[in-house]
Amino acid sequence: MSSAGATLQGSFSGATGTIAEAGFEYATSAAALDGTATFVYDDSCIGDVASGSISANLTSLAASTTYYYRAFVSEYNETTSSYEYRYGSVRSFTTTGSGGAPATPGWLELPAVTGTEDYFGWFYGSGGNVGTNRNYSYNYSYTWYASLWVAYPLCGTHKSGNASNSSWHYNPDIDEDLQVDIVSNSYGTMYNSASGYSRGHQCPNGSRKSNSTMNYQTYYATNQTPQLQNKFNGSIWSALENAVRGLVSSASDTVYVVTGPAYHKVGGSESVTYLTGKAGANPASLAVPNYYWKAILKVKRSGDTITDAKAIGFWFDHKNYDGNDYTACAVSVNQIETWTGFDLFANLPSALQSTAEANDDWGDFQSF
Repeated sequence: MSSAGATLQGSFSGATGTIAEAGFEYATSAAALDGTATFVYDDSCIGDVASGSISANLTSLAASTTYYYRAFVSEYNETTSSYEYRYGSVRSFTTTGSGGAPATPGWLELPAVTGTEDYFGWFYGSGGNVGTNRNYSYNYSYTWYASLWVAYPLCGTHKSGNASNSSWHYNPDIDEDLQVDIVSNSYGTMYNSASGYSRGHQCPNGSRKSNSTMNYQTYYATNQTPQLQNKFNGSIWSALENAVRGLVSSASDTVYVVTGPAYHKVGGSESVTYLTGKAGANPASLAVPNYYWKAILKVKRSGDTITDAKAIGFWFDHKNYDGNDYTACAVSVNQIETWTGFDLFANLPSALQSTAEANDDWGDFQSF
């Protein structure tokens, strides 16, 4: 994706006739996708094929603009001697700004978005990319089948309520083939030697209890990663998530959280463990993160002006821990940035950022 172009990818299956046309329809509003918007074609799909992949390059797009698109195929039905169009789900993307990075909200929890992400998006409690009650933002990697960071605000209201879900779902904004197939199956069902891993939330469902749609969105496949359950996800990691929720007691108390997996430290050459898929698993092999991290920000304000800030980070080797002492894993946000290459809390005023991100003391952060 760039300020003037993008590459669209899709697939189709189950065709019984001849594919006469295939490609994408796109426009700057979802409502305009009615069969009369702009079309681009992929001639490689034409012929007597039951399934295939569709790809097309878009050019001459407007910078910092959201586009909506859907894949289509035109199939010739010999019985009726007519052409039948089939359309996929509506997706969206946002072109980068003239400086190379997408136009992004100024939310305090957001890391810097550079335009090199495979997919950057966000959700609201009202669904999709529209609304006023923001849920979380994410940077999704097609290579790792995981969000490399998920960022969200947290206040007392978010954790108060009974909203809950018991099943996972595909993210509707990303092709299902690019998501791990754990929607109706556990890791142990789909992968060999994976019974000890759980589908670990990045934005926790326990931090989105007040709104059923926001809670539902935490169960998207793009919000999970494989985490060791008994002595990691269910112990020290869970203890940290509870401690973060303990920082906010009312709607007026707000902290800003970014969390993510890491497979390598910047400049590192760590080996990565892959889970081997059983028949039908997507992907056929799935990488297990070597590390997990979390960064948290507090600010003080005078009216609308931020006057002071303090942050804290936590970095974990992805392993079994004896005990729940997450404080032993506290580091500065500066250190996390060094290891991940991300610019965290990029919308915090620069005059406050360097001091806030140097802190590595959990007690100082709690009392701020």
